Amino acid sequence: MVRIMVFGTFDGLHAGHFDFFKQARKLSSKPFLIVSVARDRNVLRIKGKPPFFNEKKRLILIKKSGLANKVVLSGLTNHIPHIIKEHPSIIALGYDQKAYVKNLRKDLKNKGVSTKIIRLKSYEEKFYKNHLLRKNYH
Repeated sequence: MVRIMVFGTFDGLHAGHFDFFKQARKLSSKPFLIVSVARDRNVLRIKGKPPFFNEKKRLILIKKSGLANKVVLSGLTNHIPHIIKEHPSIIALGYDQKAYVKNLRKDLKNKGVSTKIIRLKSYEEKFYKNHLLRKNYH
């Protein structure tokens, strides 16, 4: 099994998320997908507003979806320790993920972890974004 780790807020699931998980799984013929769910306070800090669903509800949503082999909450103040704990072979980043990624390879290497980092493609990015979906429903 190849341990593949992805990160996100996952504030409700939509077709873009399903495609994201599918792309991540395709990175190996024997994937073990680990989904890291962003903490509420980190979402607020990065996006400037709190998530619609709290972190526990978002974690449960991913677990119940059956899309991941393992679901974890991200670190509260430092994202590196929880990545090291899961020891992924591959980190699959979303096309628009910018927080925490600038020095990710270097930060992991400094901790003795060599992980392949891959940027996934977007899926109808002009439509499948939670803030756009919510706007269309209101």
